[in-house]
Amino acid sequence: MRTLLSRRAVLGAGATVAIAAPALAFPDQPVRIVVPWNAGGATDVISRALATAMAQPLGQPVVVDNRPGANGAVGAQFVASARPDGHTLFVASAETHSVNPLVYSRLAYDPVAGFEPITVFASGPFALVVRSGLGADTLDAFIRLARSRPGQLTYASWGIGSTSQLAAASVIQNAGLDLLHVPFTGAAPAYTALVAAQVDAMFMNAGPAEGLARDGRVKILGIGSPERVPLLPAVPTLRELGMPLDAANWFALLSPARTPQDVVSRVATVAAEALRTPAVQEVFRAQGILPVGLPPVETRAFIAADRERLAPIVRSLNIRLD
Repeated sequence: MRTLLSRRAVLGAGATVAIAAPALAFPDQPVRIVVPWNAGGATDVISRALATAMAQPLGQPVVVDNRPGANGAVGAQFVASARPDGHTLFVASAETHSVNPLVYSRLAYDPVAGFEPITVFASGPFALVVRSGLGADTLDAFIRLARSRPGQLTYASWGIGSTSQLAAASVIQNAGLDLLHVPFTGAAPAYTALVAAQVDAMFMNAGPAEGLARDGRVKILGIGSPERVPLLPAVPTLRELGMPLDAANWFALLSPARTPQDVVSRVATVAAEALRTPAVQEVFRAQGILPVGLPPVETRAFIAADRERLAPIVRSLNIRLD
């Protein structure tokens, strides 16, 4: 199956979640959604919007608990060890469940056996951007410039083995380029370096890219989604530009393994309903995020397929983080 969804699939996926009334008294206490990243980032923002919209139909407060560290491993381990009753959920992403298993020989959590998939609730397309003044305002111009200066142009990422690096590596391999990787400790310092012209290019989240481009501080060359995104309707996709690549992160709700299936179904249903609310859709749009809403069985297959898709890229870069 494809690991990145078309707009038609994204907008219609929520309706495929079956409504099931749980046999257990769930929830009988506040529900906690663990976000394995710092507060204020895109993952945190969209998770809080989803949590707010889920509270009323669940009849309990839904709170976000930020537990950053070790590329998401701290939060993942916490949730994998939690009581499997649906009251502790995890916001997984490509980093925690596709990349980490490929770059770490030992993880404190099992990304497959340690969790029960609930729903892939969002897709975050990446934008390929270059610094202002580089002299390459189109993808073709950037490729020509990079080929004329092998090993001289640089690209930033928010860390070795990050989805930002892997997206850039896909373009580099596809176009036969030679660029120098400059990893940072997070997205914010990478963005700062790009704006300050300390690096030449990077793949960044669509929301921040739109803001920086609007202010004239970067130039967006293309978007990594199968179809154009509402936040950047004038920006062509990489596929439109002749590069058959998708570049995006995804976000999923998971629960600890052995969570009862009626509870999983209940959470999946409520999350799908929340994604259709105007308030959630507006927050997602402002971040350049697309609502998804895959049901549990498709969520499991999606994550497995994404890990398989990224494996050859990780191997070609020989990335090991332990």
